[in-house]
Amino acid sequence: MLALIAGRGELPRAVAEAQDARPLVCALTGHAPVGLTPDITFRLERLGGLMATLKRRSVDRVCLCGGVDRPHISPLAFDLRTLAMLPEMRRALARGDDGALRGVIALFEARGFTVVAAHDAAPELLPAAGVPTRTHPDTSAGADARIGDAVIEDMGRADLGQACVVAEGAVIAREDDSGTDAMLRGLPGHARGGVLYKAPKPGQDRRADLPTIGPETAAGAVRAGLRGIVIEAGGVIVLDRPEVIRRLDAAGLWLWVRGEAV
Repeated sequence: MLALIAGRGELPRAVAEAQDARPLVCALTGHAPVGLTPDITFRLERLGGLMATLKRRSVDRVCLCGGVDRPHISPLAFDLRTLAMLPEMRRALARGDDGALRGVIALFEARGFTVVAAHDAAPELLPAAGVPTRTHPDTSAGADARIGDAVIEDMGRADLGQACVVAEGAVIAREDDSGTDAMLRGLPGHARGGVLYKAPKPGQDRRADLPTIGPETAAGAVRAGLRGIVIEAGGVIVLDRPEVIRRLDAAGLWLWVRGEAV
């Protein structure tokens, strides 16, 4: 049986809807997914108790999906099972975001669970390489994408963000903890005509925190006056793909699902 360890946003619902049987939905307190009612709400300080509950309910696979903030840890809230995991949790939370996710994955795996990536549980969330929009990338899109490659590599070393905006050969904005949609809302006027580039951080564990775009991302790119979006094929989830394409087509923007870096 599959359990979703669900965070905020629409990704958990998309993964749940792709399953033949409804998965068990578990949500971290304060991180309710959109359009999906959790079966279990838990605190990180009671993760060990959650794992025991999952075992009792015959769960053998878990999928970590959706946005999660680093929670405030209360020493008084730990249950006995989670206290036994405390050294491992401390090591995980002391790392950057990617390191913390790797640590959480290791906690589940050490207790006999198979951790399933969202895009493995719902393969249709990853579009094939190509250009699904009516408008195609212009001749300078390749150069902009190569700048994006370098920026994401640099951001990956700092474990900060998975997106940037490139305009006229310059990096106009980099994603931070507030996310891609917030970055687009805050773009300066000279970002018009730029490109949104999004890809996983080099070397990140793709079973959690794979970058995602959706209709709001498309709307933000349109509002900002960008000319297109570049995402890595096999590395970026697209939620409600028909609506994303509809919004981009209506505004004359392109979406390039980029295969090998060129």
